[in-house]
Amino acid sequence: MPIYRLDERLAFPPPSHADPDGLLAVGGDLRSERVLLGYASGIFPWPERGYPLLWHSPDPRYVLPSAELHVPSSLRRVMNRGGLRVSLDEAFAEVIERCACVSRPGQRGTWITPAMLEAYVELHHLGYAHSVEVRLASDGGLVGGLYGVSLGGAFFGESMFADAPDASKVGFVTLVRQLAAWGIELVDAQVHTAHLERFGARPWPRARYLAELDRLLERPTRVGTWRFDPPASRGTATT
Repeated sequence: MPIYRLDERLAFPPPSHADPDGLLAVGGDLRSERVLLGYASGIFPWPERGYPLLWHSPDPRYVLPSAELHVPSSLRRVMNRGGLRVSLDEAFAEVIERCACVSRPGQRGTWITPAMLEAYVELHHLGYAHSVEVRLASDGGLVGGLYGVSLGGAFFGESMFADAPDASKVGFVTLVRQLAAWGIELVDAQVHTAHLERFGARPWPRARYLAELDRLLERPTRVGTWRFDPPASRGTATT
């Protein structure tokens, strides 16, 4: 398959033209209109230092239907003990910065480049990108979090971090429960991770994913600052 080079036009090639590793196109920019068009087309930016901006559409796509979330019993016990406070959209910039500092096996550096950080902070200001913060209930210290983008009935997860045991897991579960309550049916995990597989994420063929995405994008997007509908989860304080 050819790898397409993007120019200033707001357009993407068909996702089905991606190579076997999911790489579809290079170049373009990270202005908000292009990034949102990419997500709506089943395409996302995944930079690698030393290369032009890379755009991917993997096949299969790893997804989690929010209504099918599986919470391990050990994590249920952690959440029922309390000790953590989970919030939405209180510290987006800090969450993405902390995600950028995480060392990940098999990766050189981080794909959250300064340009990516700036682009997603702008998406947050526009009301499309959202963060989950997990803090110690005792002193409010930020010990975990995650962020992503929401369009229609889908949430596109980007990255997470944890500086305390189970912190990002608690944040993820609390978020997915709230997404289900709001009717946001699909969490796009993009590629396989064992971490999300434990919660029920599974591979979908790209064609199935794109068809479902088209359906979900017919719904209105929940734009603006997010807050949890209390209580979003039993035993975990939320704001």
